[in-house]
Amino acid sequence: HVQLVESGGGSVQSGGSLRLSCTGSGFAFDDSDMGWYRQSPGNGCELVSHISSETDTYYADSVKGRFTISRDNAKNSLYLQLNNLKTEDTAMYYCARKSSANDGSPHFDWGQGTQVTVS
Repeated sequence: HVQLVESGGGSVQSGGSLRLSCTGSGFAFDDSDMGWYRQSPGNGCELVSHISSETDTYYADSVKGRFTISRDNAKNSLYLQLNNLKTEDTAMYYCARKSSANDGSPHFDWGQGTQVTVS
C-alpha cells in the first residue's frame, strides 16, 4: 500500500531555515506527481508547492522565492527547502501523492505530517 513518511520539521526563529523530507513506498514514485501542503489552526489545507513527474514545479505566491521543492527518484524522496521562514509559515506540513482514480477524478495519498513552528 502507499506510504508517505515526512521528517524534518521543527521549531525555528523567524528568518531561519528547515528542510522537509518525504519518503514514499508502495507506488511508482518516479511516475508520480508530488506536493507539499500545509494546514494551520483555523485555516484550510493550502497547497504550498507541487512537482510533477516531469519536474515541473508550482509554488504558492506566499512562498515563492523562499521555498524550493525537489525530488530524488533514486531515493523515492521528496524535499522542501524552507528559507527565510516567517511566523505565518507555522503549520503542519503534509507530503502528498496525486494520482487519478478510475473515473479520472484526483486522488490524494497523505503522509502523517511534520510540524513547522516559526517564532
